[in-house]
Amino acid sequence: MAPGPTEQLATLLPMLTQIVGHIRPDQFDLPTPCSNFTVREVIDHMIGGAEAFAPAFRGITSTHQNIDTGAHPSARFRAAMADLLDAVQSPGAMTRTVEAPFGTVSGEVFARFVAFDGLIHGWDMATSTGQAYDPPADIVGQVAAFAHQALVPEMRDGETFADATTAPQGSGELAQLVAFSGRTVHQGSAA
Repeated sequence: MAPGPTEQLATLLPMLTQIVGHIRPDQFDLPTPCSNFTVREVIDHMIGGAEAFAPAFRGITSTHQNIDTGAHPSARFRAAMADLLDAVQSPGAMTRTVEAPFGTVSGEVFARFVAFDGLIHGWDMATSTGQAYDPPADIVGQVAAFAHQALVPEMRDGETFADATTAPQGSGELAQLVAFSGRTVHQGSAA
């Protein structure tokens, strides 16, 4: 059976935590393939999203505040991802109605977007910091199938997603998904 959004996140979030834990302090200001975001800004974005979205999956109002992550954000990132996973796995999370940044959707649909976002931002951080990144093929396939169905033209506003690019010939499914998200994929990158 194909992994659902809860299983996808249960696999991806620890992988992302590991990537963040291996980022050296001198790498935080490096640019990423995510337009206008440094490595630290991708991390801050992911922490902020997790802290805002976990309450939504639990059906409570978020009191999210954008707090500085300090010198090395790995502990806060790990805590935010663990709380997000706990929230996604909480009773009723997949059937609950969630106010997402792009509209009202079911918890299941929103969890699939979170998996898509996490998968791509993991690639951003790994690529920028020279780390290996090899998420399971079945998860990449499921996320790609969802993304190709759910990413509507209105989301390609240059902020949420840029226009799709073309991955180098012979690229795997992750590289193709990254290119579909609007990033430029170079031969030999983390994908």
